Amino acid sequence: MSTRKAAVIDMGTNTFHLLLVEIDSVNFHTIYKEKIPVKLGKGGINQNHIADDAKKRALHTLTHFKNLIEGERITKIFAFATSAVRNAENGQAFVQEVKETLGIEIRVLSGEQEAQMIYEGIRLSGSLHDQTELMMDIGGGSVEFIIGNRKEAFWKQSFEIGGQRLLELFHYHDPILPEEIERLEAYLEEKLHPLIQAIATYRPAGLVGASGTFDTLTDIYFESMLQCKLTGRHVFELPVEEYEAIHQMLLSKNRQERLLIPGMIAMRVDMIVVASSLIEFILRYIEVDFITCSHYALKEGAISSLLTQPQTA
Repeated sequence: MSTRKAAVIDMGTNTFHLLLVEIDSVNFHTIYKEKIPVKLGKGGINQNHIADDAKKRALHTLTHFKNLIEGERITKIFAFATSAVRNAENGQAFVQEVKETLGIEIRVLSGEQEAQMIYEGIRLSGSLHDQTELMMDIGGGSVEFIIGNRKEAFWKQSFEIGGQRLLELFHYHDPILPEEIERLEAYLEEKLHPLIQAIATYRPAGLVGASGTFDTLTDIYFESMLQCKLTGRHVFELPVEEYEAIHQMLLSKNRQERLLIPGMIAMRVDMIVVASSLIEFILRYIEVDFITCSHYALKEGAISSLLTQPQTA
């Protein structure tokens, strides 16, 4: 069976991911992967602007990624950007600069395209079955919600309420204050009204969280149980009771104390309080015993589409 190589660059609002893979007609094998906390949205996300410092970090990281891609002699590069770029007034200028300086063409995903790609990634992980699930992916700029099962997505929507936005809007004190949580919850109640209606209509029986924050929450859970995540597994279960204990711990600690939590990584330590508060808000509307955590998300959704493409010479 013939194989081909490809590179996927996921330019998130907080984190840039590089995934180098070898693909045949049914499977993919990871050659190399790396994630870097570029923080593209920092200092400008709520003003719809990519700050100069953020742009420098992005270009530096993309140059590094390009060197790795060329080292593997990969010519097929699938690069896509999400909330920070699609909403920035200087987003298209940034995309053009990357094309001119590095020769990398960036596809700026719409919110709906991003949600669909996340669904494909979750489906590829094996997280979905016949029952209807609510899926969520918490990015730095936007949060995507999908309702569906392993066969199809019935409903999907992207909301511009990602972790970096919530952090800058509500998390002024550390530890976060109860009144800041109250303001955050009131904001979510207003912004997520279409989702709350969709949950009432489709009545999902389970909750699936994709990558990012959910990876870190499961890392913290496994560390607390003195267990290791099995390499090669893409789906994990986080009991809601254990999640609640982790959430309360996150609310009670400042940044330095959160960094000392076993399983915490530095790139998540700032946004995880508001991200966990968003999960806590969603759990008001869906009753589950555990959260299914899919290690696959947007970039694996891009690979899923490559698997179905006919091979070309």
